[in-house]
Amino acid sequence: MNQMNAALFYGPGDVRFERIEVPKPGPGEVLLRVGAALTCGTDIKTYQRGHPTMIKKIPCTFGHEFSGTIVELGKGVTRFQPGMRVVPANTAPCQMCFYCKNGRQSLCEDLLYMNGGYAEYIAIPERIVRYNLLEIPDHLSFQEAALTEPLACAIHGVERSEIKLGDTVVILGSGPLGLMITRLVHLRGARTILLGKGQERMEKAKKFGADEVIDISQVEDKVKAAREMTEGGRGADVVIEAVGRPEAWEEAIQIARKGATVNLFGGCKSGTSITVDTVLLHYSELKLMGVYHHTPNYIKRALDMLSTRLVDGREFIRETLPLSQLLEAFARVKRLSKNSNFKNSSPTSPLKRS
Repeated sequence: MNQMNAALFYGPGDVRFERIEVPKPGPGEVLLRVGAALTCGTDIKTYQRGHPTMIKKIPCTFGHEFSGTIVELGKGVTRFQPGMRVVPANTAPCQMCFYCKNGRQSLCEDLLYMNGGYAEYIAIPERIVRYNLLEIPDHLSFQEAALTEPLACAIHGVERSEIKLGDTVVILGSGPLGLMITRLVHLRGARTILLGKGQERMEKAKKFGADEVIDISQVEDKVKAAREMTEGGRGADVVIEAVGRPEAWEEAIQIARKGATVNLFGGCKSGTSITVDTVLLHYSELKLMGVYHHTPNYIKRALDMLSTRLVDGREFIRETLPLSQLLEAFARVKRLSKNSNFKNSSPTSPLKRS
């Protein structure tokens, strides 16, 4: 076990499949044999244009939603053993800075990122082993467990939205994260309206608990269509944007009722901006908020929800491809995204090691 297959990122649009040395786990680290790695919009964007936080030097391995089996322990590791099936989060907070001490670990000033799931093996950093590495229950597949990270982000977003029993919640976006959010909002006892497109996505949204769906390809004015579905046409109590485009952020604000919360959850391209009607914002007393990433608490809760199948991860797995077909998997996700109005990061195709 001296060398392994890996996808190496050399620059935007330049990924090469090579044989490289298997990493050796350092003190406090574990060596993981990857069981499944998910394709994700963030990874596709990284492939297309790099990434300011996850790509620090090139060439490097990449891929951040994965799970696997521990094969070797670094010095001092006692909580885990070889043979254990585990899922790591892709980051770990420092737990020492101002934000960590105030319970906002997703804003950590020294957030440690891990990248490298598109390889046969990866050494998990000590801090992630300490704070954000969890054992996978026997009945849960590697593919399902690898959904822990995106689901944790969705849980974070829904909890920060402060949804109350009986609220009307409008969700923009029918990609996997939009569907996860739909399921979580349904579990909170709210009336859920989802805007998206693609017959398969619409049917799945209903299965996950959407009370109403609006196929945006069939309506001229999506804002009007959404508001007409709310009581008295006044707008939604909570709006969650899960598309990640500035125009969708603006539409989310327009769908909200007076006094509503608008969660701008989908991350937009760096350098973009939106225009907000100051009169609407001021006199309607709207609460606009952004929600980023996850915390160790949300990672644990996400794995628990996948394990009990309160959120059924099997519904998000479309197909399995070998590592050598990573770029084909990216192409398939992009085609699916185009057809379903899915623009933000989320998993669709797990990649089995070749």
